[in-house]
Amino acid sequence: MRAAGGAVVRGGTVLVVHRPRYDDWSLPKGKLDPGESFEDAAVREVLEETGVRCRLVRELEAHSYTDDQGRPKVVRWWLMEAVADGVHEPDAEVDEVRWVALADAPALLSYDHDRRLVAAIADA
Repeated sequence: MRAAGGAVVRGGTVLVVHRPRYDDWSLPKGKLDPGESFEDAAVREVLEETGVRCRLVRELEAHSYTDDQGRPKVVRWWLMEAVADGVHEPDAEVDEVRWVALADAPALLSYDHDRRLVAAIADA
């Protein structure tokens, strides 16, 4: 399975999403559509999950793992810059979107890999 996502930054904050299905806080990401590039999927998924339109800045560390059904998964990540705010209507996939200070995000995020990405951005 292939997925892509973004660490969207603006003025010392990073955009995070809450997914009610897992009751977790994470960076926005999602699966590639057939024929879609990782880059296009990252921009699309961030827009769909947050309502924020972004541009890619640079690629970050990818994350490979085996999901809970034993399938290999790779997620490619990009540092992104918000270019236009939008409105996110809460839904079954993402019920809350927050801008969080880079320094505070690791305490909120549910996954080690997301925390490492944010820490690397904050240290840069």
